[in-house]
Amino acid sequence: MKILIVDDDEIALSMLENVLTEAGYEVELANNGREALTLLENESIRLVISDWEMPELNGLELCQAIRNEYSRYIYIILLTSHNSKEDIITGLSIGADDFISKPFDPEELTVRVRAGERILSLETRDIAIFSMAKLAESRDHETGAHLERVQNYCRVLAQHLYNNNNKYVNLIDSDYLRLIYITSPLHDIGKVGIPDCILLKPGRLSNREYEIMQNHTTIGGETLNAALKMFPNAKFLQMAQDIVLTHHEWYDGSGYPTGLKGEAVPLSGRIVALADVYDALISKRVYKEAFAHDVAQSIILEESGTHFDPEIVDAFIENTDKFIAIREKYINLQASTI
Repeated sequence: MKILIVDDDEIALSMLENVLTEAGYEVELANNGREALTLLENESIRLVISDWEMPELNGLELCQAIRNEYSRYIYIILLTSHNSKEDIITGLSIGADDFISKPFDPEELTVRVRAGERILSLETRDIAIFSMAKLAESRDHETGAHLERVQNYCRVLAQHLYNNNNKYVNLIDSDYLRLIYITSPLHDIGKVGIPDCILLKPGRLSNREYEIMQNHTTIGGETLNAALKMFPNAKFLQMAQDIVLTHHEWYDGSGYPTGLKGEAVPLSGRIVALADVYDALISKRVYKEAFAHDVAQSIILEESGTHFDPEIVDAFIENTDKFIAIREKYINLQASTI
Protein backbone atom coordinates (compact mmCIF):
# COMPACT_ATOMS: atom_id res chain seq x y z
CA MET A 1 0.00 0.00 0.00
CA LYS A 2 1.21 3.50 -0.86
CA ILE A 3 1.20 6.03 1.99
CA LEU A 4 1.39 9.81 1.67
CA ILE A 5 3.25 11.65 4.44
CA VAL A 6 2.58 15.38 4.73
CA ASP A 7 4.76 17.55 6.98
CA ASP A 8 6.61 20.85 6.57
CA ASP A 9 9.35 19.64 8.96
CA GLU A 10 11.99 17.90 6.85
CA ILE A 11 13.40 16.00 9.85
CA ALA A 12 9.98 14.64 10.84
CA LEU A 13 9.30 13.80 7.21
CA SER A 14 12.52 11.82 6.95
CA MET A 15 11.89 9.96 10.23
CA LEU A 16 8.38 8.96 9.18
CA GLU A 17 9.62 7.87 5.77
CA ASN A 18 12.31 5.65 7.30
CA VAL A 19 9.93 3.93 9.71
CA LEU A 20 7.31 3.20 7.07
CA THR A 21 9.79 2.15 4.39
CA GLU A 22 11.34 -0.34 6.81
CA ALA A 23 7.84 -1.65 7.54
CA GLY A 24 7.45 -2.43 3.84
CA TYR A 25 5.35 0.48 2.62
CA GLU A 26 5.80 2.61 -0.47
CA VAL A 27 5.92 6.26 0.55
CA GLU A 28 5.19 9.60 -1.13
CA LEU A 29 6.18 12.90 0.51
CA ALA A 30 4.60 16.37 0.56
CA ASN A 31 5.56 19.51 2.48
CA ASN A 32 2.06 20.97 2.78
CA GLY A 33 -1.59 20.26 2.13
CA ARG A 34 -1.65 21.70 -1.37
CA GLU A 35 1.20 19.48 -2.50
CA ALA A 36 -0.63 16.57 -0.92
CA LEU A 37 -3.82 17.23 -2.90
CA THR A 38 -1.83 17.33 -6.13
CA LEU A 39 -0.28 13.94 -5.34
CA LEU A 40 -3.66 12.47 -4.42
CA GLU A 41 -5.02 13.49 -7.82
CA ASN A 42 -2.27 11.68 -9.67
CA GLU A 43 -1.30 8.74 -7.44
CA SER A 44 -3.15 5.70 -6.13
CA ILE A 45 -2.85 6.60 -2.45
CA ARG A 46 -5.15 5.13 0.18
CA LEU A 47 -3.64 6.35 3.47
CA VAL A 48 -2.42 9.81 4.49
CA ILE A 49 -0.37 10.74 7.55
CA SER A 50 -0.43 14.50 7.98
CA ASP A 51 0.94 17.00 10.45
CA TRP A 52 -1.73 19.26 11.95
CA GLU A 53 0.19 22.54 11.74
CA MET A 54 1.42 23.39 8.23
CA PRO A 55 1.58 26.45 5.96
CA GLU A 56 -0.82 27.05 3.04
CA LEU A 57 -3.20 24.20 3.90
CA ASN A 58 -3.03 22.70 7.39
CA GLY A 59 -3.92 19.16 8.44
CA LEU A 60 -7.56 19.91 9.25
CA GLU A 61 -8.07 21.76 5.97
CA LEU A 62 -6.41 18.93 4.07
CA CYS A 63 -8.64 16.42 5.83
CA GLN A 64 -11.76 18.38 4.93
CA ALA A 65 -10.65 18.76 1.30
CA ILE A 66 -10.07 15.01 0.99
CA ARG A 67 -13.51 14.21 2.38
CA ASN A 68 -15.20 16.70 0.06
CA GLU A 69 -13.37 15.87 -3.15
CA TYR A 70 -12.75 12.12 -3.30
CA SER A 71 -15.32 9.35 -3.72
CA ARG A 72 -12.75 6.67 -2.84
CA TYR A 73 -12.10 6.37 0.86
CA ILE A 74 -8.74 7.67 2.05
CA TYR A 75 -7.71 6.84 5.61
CA ILE A 76 -6.29 9.89 7.42
CA ILE A 77 -4.02 9.89 10.46
CA LEU A 78 -3.24 13.28 11.99
CA LEU A 79 0.18 13.66 13.58
CA THR A 80 -0.18 16.33 16.25
CA SER A 81 0.68 17.81 19.61
CA HIS A 82 -2.99 18.89 19.91
CA ASN A 83 -4.13 16.26 22.37
CA SER A 84 -7.00 17.91 24.22
CA LYS A 85 -10.50 16.45 24.13
CA GLU A 86 -11.70 19.47 22.14
CA ASP A 87 -8.95 19.06 19.54
CA ILE A 88 -9.71 15.36 19.09
CA ILE A 89 -13.44 16.09 18.67
CA THR A 90 -12.62 18.79 16.10
CA GLY A 91 -10.35 16.47 14.14
CA LEU A 92 -12.81 13.59 14.12
CA SER A 93 -15.72 15.82 13.10
CA ILE A 94 -13.70 17.13 10.14
CA GLY A 95 -13.04 13.56 9.00
CA ALA A 96 -9.77 12.33 10.55
CA ASP A 97 -9.69 8.61 11.29
CA ASP A 98 -6.92 8.48 13.88
CA PHE A 99 -4.34 10.54 15.77
CA ILE A 100 -0.69 10.03 16.70
CA SER A 101 0.95 12.28 19.29
CA LYS A 102 4.22 14.06 18.63
CA PRO A 103 6.89 12.98 19.17
CA PHE A 104 5.69 9.70 17.69
CA ASP A 105 6.66 6.18 18.68
CA PRO A 106 7.73 4.09 15.64
CA GLU A 107 6.02 0.93 16.91
CA GLU A 108 2.77 2.77 17.62
CA LEU A 109 2.88 4.37 14.17
CA THR A 110 3.23 0.98 12.47
CA VAL A 111 0.40 -0.53 14.51
CA ARG A 112 -1.95 2.36 13.69
CA VAL A 113 -1.11 2.11 10.00
CA ARG A 114 -1.91 -1.62 10.10
CA ALA A 115 -5.25 -0.77 11.71
CA GLY A 116 -5.91 1.67 8.87
CA GLU A 117 -5.22 -1.10 6.35
CA ARG A 118 -7.88 -3.26 8.00
CA ILE A 119 -10.40 -0.44 7.79
CA LEU A 120 -9.60 0.15 4.13
CA SER A 121 -10.27 -3.51 3.41
CA LEU A 122 -13.92 -2.68 4.07
CA GLU A 123 -13.94 -1.04 0.64
CA THR A 124 -14.55 -4.53 -0.67
CA ARG A 125 -18.03 -3.91 0.73
CA ASP A 126 -18.41 -0.95 -1.62
CA ILE A 127 -17.30 -3.08 -4.54
CA ALA A 128 -19.83 -5.77 -3.62
CA ILE A 129 -22.62 -3.18 -3.38
CA PHE A 130 -21.86 -1.72 -6.79
CA SER A 131 -21.53 -5.19 -8.32
CA MET A 132 -24.97 -6.11 -7.00
CA ALA A 133 -26.43 -2.95 -8.45
CA LYS A 134 -24.75 -3.59 -11.81
CA LEU A 135 -26.13 -7.13 -11.85
CA ALA A 136 -29.66 -5.79 -11.49
CA GLU A 137 -29.01 -3.10 -14.11
CA SER A 138 -27.58 -5.61 -16.58
CA ARG A 139 -31.08 -6.88 -17.38
CA ASP A 140 -31.86 -3.54 -18.99
CA HIS A 141 -29.37 -2.88 -21.78
CA GLU A 142 -30.47 0.73 -22.25
CA THR A 143 -29.33 2.19 -18.96
CA GLY A 144 -25.67 2.55 -19.88
CA ALA A 145 -23.75 4.37 -17.14
CA HIS A 146 -26.95 5.25 -15.26
CA LEU A 147 -25.64 4.06 -11.90
CA GLU A 148 -22.39 5.96 -12.18
CA ARG A 149 -24.18 9.17 -13.10
CA VAL A 150 -26.83 8.85 -10.40
CA GLN A 151 -24.33 8.22 -7.59
CA ASN A 152 -22.36 11.30 -8.65
CA TYR A 153 -25.51 13.45 -8.93
CA CYS A 154 -26.50 12.33 -5.43
CA ARG A 155 -23.14 13.23 -4.01
CA VAL A 156 -23.31 16.71 -5.55
CA LEU A 157 -26.78 17.34 -4.10
CA ALA A 158 -25.92 16.02 -0.63
CA GLN A 159 -22.66 17.99 -0.59
CA HIS A 160 -24.53 21.19 -1.46
CA LEU A 161 -27.04 20.66 1.35
CA TYR A 162 -24.17 19.94 3.73
CA ASN A 163 -22.35 23.13 2.77
CA ASN A 164 -25.29 25.51 2.45
CA ASN A 165 -28.24 24.42 4.60
CA ASN A 166 -28.00 24.48 8.40
CA LYS A 167 -31.18 22.45 8.53
CA TYR A 168 -29.16 19.31 7.75
CA VAL A 169 -26.15 19.99 9.97
CA ASN A 170 -27.05 17.13 12.32
CA LEU A 171 -27.91 14.70 9.53
CA ILE A 172 -25.34 15.13 6.77
CA ASP A 173 -21.67 14.56 7.57
CA SER A 174 -18.73 12.94 5.79
CA ASP A 175 -20.15 9.47 6.56
CA TYR A 176 -23.51 10.42 5.07
CA LEU A 177 -21.86 11.72 1.91
CA ARG A 178 -19.93 8.49 1.56
CA LEU A 179 -22.95 6.28 2.25
CA ILE A 180 -25.26 7.98 -0.24
CA TYR A 181 -22.56 7.67 -2.89
CA ILE A 182 -22.07 3.93 -2.38
CA THR A 183 -25.73 2.96 -1.74
CA SER A 184 -27.62 5.08 -4.30
CA PRO A 185 -26.75 2.63 -7.14
CA LEU A 186 -28.96 0.06 -5.36
CA HIS A 187 -32.12 2.12 -5.90
CA ASP A 188 -33.53 -0.22 -8.57
CA ILE A 189 -32.16 -3.52 -7.27
CA GLY A 190 -35.73 -4.80 -6.86
CA LYS A 191 -36.07 -4.88 -10.65
CA VAL A 192 -34.44 -8.32 -10.56
CA GLY A 193 -37.91 -9.53 -9.54
CA ILE A 194 -39.77 -7.88 -12.44
CA PRO A 195 -40.57 -10.11 -15.46
CA ASP A 196 -38.64 -9.37 -18.66
CA CYS A 197 -41.86 -8.87 -20.62
CA ILE A 198 -42.54 -5.81 -18.47
CA LEU A 199 -39.04 -4.60 -17.63
CA LEU A 200 -37.88 -4.73 -21.26
CA LYS A 201 -41.14 -3.75 -22.97
CA PRO A 202 -40.28 -1.30 -25.81
CA GLY A 203 -43.15 1.06 -25.19
CA ARG A 204 -45.60 2.46 -22.68
CA LEU A 205 -46.74 0.07 -19.96
CA SER A 206 -50.40 -0.75 -19.41
CA ASN A 207 -51.92 0.18 -16.07
CA ARG A 208 -51.54 -3.40 -14.82
CA GLU A 209 -47.95 -3.62 -16.06
CA TYR A 210 -47.15 -0.35 -14.34
CA GLU A 211 -48.56 -1.70 -11.08
CA ILE A 212 -46.27 -4.72 -11.37
CA MET A 213 -43.29 -2.49 -12.18
CA GLN A 214 -43.97 -0.49 -9.01
CA ASN A 215 -43.34 -3.64 -6.99
CA HIS A 216 -39.59 -3.26 -7.58
CA THR A 217 -39.49 -0.88 -4.59
CA THR A 218 -40.98 -3.38 -2.17
CA ILE A 219 -39.07 -6.33 -3.63
CA GLY A 220 -35.81 -4.46 -3.09
CA GLY A 221 -36.89 -3.26 0.33
CA GLU A 222 -37.76 -6.77 1.49
CA THR A 223 -34.43 -8.07 0.25
CA LEU A 224 -32.48 -5.45 2.19
CA ASN A 225 -34.70 -5.91 5.24
CA ALA A 226 -33.61 -9.55 5.40
CA ALA A 227 -29.99 -8.37 5.42
CA LEU A 228 -30.77 -5.77 8.10
CA LYS A 229 -32.17 -8.47 10.39
CA MET A 230 -28.80 -10.19 10.21
CA PHE A 231 -26.77 -6.96 10.55
CA PRO A 232 -29.01 -4.41 12.33
CA ASN A 233 -26.19 -1.95 13.00
CA ALA A 234 -25.06 -1.68 9.37
CA LYS A 235 -25.81 1.95 8.50
CA PHE A 236 -25.22 1.39 4.80
CA LEU A 237 -27.97 -1.25 4.70
CA GLN A 238 -30.42 1.11 6.42
CA MET A 239 -29.71 3.92 3.96
CA ALA A 240 -29.91 1.50 1.04
CA GLN A 241 -33.31 0.28 2.21
CA ASP A 242 -34.55 3.86 2.65
CA ILE A 243 -33.48 4.67 -0.90
CA VAL A 244 -34.91 1.52 -2.46
CA LEU A 245 -38.28 1.95 -0.74
CA THR A 246 -38.75 5.70 -1.14
CA HIS A 247 -37.07 6.98 -4.32
CA HIS A 248 -40.46 6.88 -6.09
CA GLU A 249 -42.32 8.68 -3.31
CA TRP A 250 -43.41 12.21 -4.25
CA TYR A 251 -42.99 15.26 -2.06
CA ASP A 252 -46.76 15.92 -2.23
CA GLY A 253 -47.60 12.36 -1.13
CA SER A 254 -48.79 11.06 -4.51
CA GLY A 255 -45.92 8.63 -5.09
CA TYR A 256 -45.49 4.94 -4.31
CA PRO A 257 -45.31 2.45 -2.63
CA THR A 258 -46.82 3.99 0.54
CA GLY A 259 -47.64 7.62 -0.31
CA LEU A 260 -45.19 9.21 2.12
CA LYS A 261 -45.29 13.00 2.06
CA GLY A 262 -42.78 15.81 2.53
CA GLU A 263 -40.03 15.15 5.03
CA ALA A 264 -41.59 11.84 6.01
CA VAL A 265 -39.69 10.65 2.93
CA PRO A 266 -36.07 10.05 4.05
CA LEU A 267 -33.66 12.67 2.75
CA SER A 268 -31.70 10.01 0.87
CA GLY A 269 -34.87 8.98 -0.97
CA ARG A 270 -35.67 12.57 -1.88
CA ILE A 271 -32.16 13.11 -3.22
CA VAL A 272 -32.15 9.92 -5.30
CA ALA A 273 -35.64 10.76 -6.64
CA LEU A 274 -34.36 13.88 -8.36
CA ALA A 275 -31.08 12.33 -9.51
CA ASP A 276 -32.86 9.30 -10.98
CA VAL A 277 -35.49 11.32 -12.84
CA TYR A 278 -32.96 13.79 -14.20
CA ASP A 279 -30.87 10.97 -15.61
CA ALA A 280 -33.91 9.31 -17.15
CA LEU A 281 -34.84 12.58 -18.83
CA ILE A 282 -31.42 13.23 -20.37
CA SER A 283 -30.98 9.60 -21.49
CA LYS A 284 -32.16 7.97 -24.73
CA ARG A 285 -34.67 5.12 -24.48
CA VAL A 286 -36.41 3.04 -27.15
CA TYR A 287 -39.61 4.96 -26.43
CA LYS A 288 -38.03 8.45 -26.27
CA GLU A 289 -35.07 10.54 -27.36
CA ALA A 290 -32.71 12.06 -24.83
CA PHE A 291 -33.89 15.47 -23.63
CA ALA A 292 -31.51 18.41 -23.58
CA HIS A 293 -30.41 19.58 -20.15
CA ASP A 294 -32.54 22.73 -20.38
CA VAL A 295 -35.66 20.68 -21.06
CA ALA A 296 -34.93 18.31 -18.19
CA GLN A 297 -34.27 21.26 -15.91
CA SER A 298 -37.56 22.93 -16.81
CA ILE A 299 -39.47 19.71 -16.06
CA ILE A 300 -37.80 19.39 -12.66
CA LEU A 301 -38.52 23.04 -11.85
CA GLU A 302 -42.16 22.57 -12.82
CA GLU A 303 -42.43 19.63 -10.42
CA SER A 304 -40.75 21.36 -7.48
CA GLY A 305 -43.04 20.97 -4.45
CA THR A 306 -45.06 18.20 -6.10
CA HIS A 307 -42.66 15.48 -7.20
CA PHE A 308 -39.49 16.93 -5.70
CA ASP A 309 -38.39 18.57 -2.46
CA PRO A 310 -37.99 22.29 -3.29
CA GLU A 311 -34.73 22.50 -1.30
CA ILE A 312 -33.24 19.69 -3.37
CA VAL A 313 -34.46 21.35 -6.57
CA ASP A 314 -32.67 24.52 -5.44
CA ALA A 315 -29.50 22.46 -4.86
CA PHE A 316 -29.87 21.03 -8.37
CA ILE A 317 -30.23 24.49 -9.93
CA GLU A 318 -27.18 25.75 -8.04
CA ASN A 319 -25.13 22.83 -9.41
CA THR A 320 -26.36 22.47 -12.99
CA ASP A 321 -22.81 22.87 -14.33
CA LYS A 322 -21.69 19.90 -12.23
CA PHE A 323 -24.64 17.81 -13.46
CA ILE A 324 -23.76 18.60 -17.07
CA ALA A 325 -20.10 17.75 -16.41
CA ILE A 326 -21.04 14.39 -14.89
CA ARG A 327 -23.19 13.53 -17.88
CA GLU A 328 -20.40 14.47 -20.28
CA LYS A 329 -17.87 12.45 -18.29
CA TYR A 330 -19.89 9.26 -18.67
CA ILE A 331 -21.36 9.81 -22.14
CA ASN A 332 -18.77 7.57 -23.85
CA LEU A 333 -19.35 4.80 -21.34
CA GLN A 334 -23.06 5.11 -21.97
CA ALA A 335 -22.60 4.88 -25.73
CA SER A 336 -20.42 1.81 -25.49
CA THR A 337 -22.80 0.02 -23.10
CA ILE A 338 -26.14 0.55 -24.84
